[in-house]
Amino acid sequence: MNYLVFDIGGTAIKYALMTESSHIIEKGEISTPKLNFEDFIEKLLNIYYKFNNIVGIAISLPGKIDSITGFSYSGGSLFYNNEKNIPKFLSSKLGIPVTAENDGKCAALAEAWQGNLSDCNDGIVVILGTGVGGGIIKSKQVHRGKEFIAGEFSFIINNTNAKKGEKLNLFGFTGGVPTGLCRPVANIKGISETKVDGKKVFQWANEGDSDVLEILDNYCYSLALNLHNLQHIYNPEKIAIGGGISSQNILFEYLQKNIDYLQNNFIHNFPPLSKPNIVKCQFRNDANLIGALYHYMTLNPSINLCLSQD
Repeated sequence: MNYLVFDIGGTAIKYALMTESSHIIEKGEISTPKLNFEDFIEKLLNIYYKFNNIVGIAISLPGKIDSITGFSYSGGSLFYNNEKNIPKFLSSKLGIPVTAENDGKCAALAEAWQGNLSDCNDGIVVILGTGVGGGIIKSKQVHRGKEFIAGEFSFIINNTNAKKGEKLNLFGFTGGVPTGLCRPVANIKGISETKVDGKKVFQWANEGDSDVLEILDNYCYSLALNLHNLQHIYNPEKIAIGGGISSQNILFEYLQKNIDYLQNNFIHNFPPLSKPNIVKCQFRNDANLIGALYHYMTLNPSINLCLSQD
């Protein structure tokens, strides 16, 4: 049986025709409509009509999503999806089951199902992108919380000593690639932020640019502090790091160096700390697709979950 899976992002809509074992038969992407809900739905339907014999649709979405009903309380950067039930709308029109789940939780589900958290009962996925997304795996299931926002790491407040009225320093700012890496690199280079992206930052880093390496080290120290906090709040077996920059080995080299530094230089005389065990996410660009499909199948228990790749 074939399923149509969408990964909705602020810039692009990725889609794939997939089997229940997550084998991708065909995939592609189009630009995400910027203006209204009607254009957005039209784009999804145009993709659907390209294929034959689709038995269900699974969707990964930004925002605060009811994992059972698929209702979007908020659409993240896609404001036209606020207070919309996309699965209900599509299902009534097409006559097939449709599900939706938050994109960070989809990435976590992918890693727990077939990725680098598949051998864990408890784990965390941290996605480094425009902000910091992610998901929490508890007893091999994604933990959503009372309001479906568990794993929204961007909203962790870093400067807890801030006084009333002072600007809050959020993890989504310090850990987000544009603000945490690209902006300081652009500043040190004296060029426009529009001319610096993650690829450029890591090109310079891999070439040994001392200024960029210092910024990367500071970024990874801040990241290590937040991972330390997550480790001691939840005590997961592993923390899987994803997002586009997770393909860079030098990121993990500097991140591990800073985790080791914290472990060896903690200022209080406590017993040995719990050290974050960091790994790369196995599924990078396809993680949300795979996780959305898995979520679909958990809501349709008549489907036989095949836990190995085709």
